[in-house]
Amino acid sequence: QVQLVESGGGLVQAGASLRLSCAASGLTFSSYAMGWFRQAPGKEREFVARLASSGGYTYYADSVKGRFAIFRDNAKNTVYLQMNSLKPEDTAVYYCAATSKWGPSSGRTGAEYEYWGQGTQVTVSS
Repeated sequence: QVQLVESGGGLVQAGASLRLSCAASGLTFSSYAMGWFRQAPGKEREFVARLASSGGYTYYADSVKGRFAIFRDNAKNTVYLQMNSLKPEDTAVYYCAATSKWGPSSGRTGAEYEYWGQGTQVTVSS
């Protein structure tokens, strides 16, 4: 079956960097667009970043633009989220997701994704 497994979360101070990884199995990874979402306590899940199956067509939420970067290694069946200049408001559980085809929102909503990981906690202290 399809599995997405996130790793790389942790507790860091504001201004630090983290790199999240999402290892995929059970699907033809290079055929799937990927996205990262996050959910903070008491808040709804929100879009963070997405990219196409080729690695192009990256798009970011305004709140992370210029600080985060999404990229993938199709040879390793892995998508990454490089997070720099972390802020306390970035604290959340981060999820990766996979879809064979974006919907009307071009991959910016959770409903467009077929498969989800279990999430990894990122905590940024001030």
